[in-house]
Amino acid sequence: MIKKHFRNYGMIRPTILLTTLFFLTLAIIHADACFAKASNDTSLGCDKEIAKTIVHATASGLGEVLKDVKTEDKRIALIRAFISPMRFYRDNSGYFYAYDFNGVNIVLATQKDLQGKNLYDHKDAKGKYVIRELIAAAKKGGGFVEYYWLKPGVKDEQKKLGYVECIPGTNYFIGTGVYLP
Repeated sequence: MIKKHFRNYGMIRPTILLTTLFFLTLAIIHADACFAKASNDTSLGCDKEIAKTIVHATASGLGEVLKDVKTEDKRIALIRAFISPMRFYRDNSGYFYAYDFNGVNIVLATQKDLQGKNLYDHKDAKGKYVIRELIAAAKKGGGFVEYYWLKPGVKDEQKKLGYVECIPGTNYFIGTGVYLP
């Protein structure tokens, strides 16, 4: 399925696809090791490690793939096609989001209505400028940010710990998070 999306943009080379798949495989292996270690433990430490590992692997892979994509529209379409269907964590609650450094949402897998909207001035339920803090963390090389966000299937914003990193060679960053109790 992923290969089909890339072929539509006419720029995929086998080495780039293999590099991306390699990074994702490493992330999945690392996540599985954390799951095995934590078996019945739903520790925040394990979830943080999974988030950091899978974001880094996905950002690195996307950075490689996007090197050959010349137009902004094609880059955005490729990012959306690549990360929208991805789910992780044992209960499949993990998903990705991506923004540009101006605060424009590129993709948010669970809230597609936000795609293309500038959320730079968005405040969470506690008054925090969420996207501004995510941008700052990404520009520092990656980091965790605590904030409130709508959890799929829940009416009110829930406390969340997000991890973000820049997508190398682009003006975008990618992130994921874990909802906190």
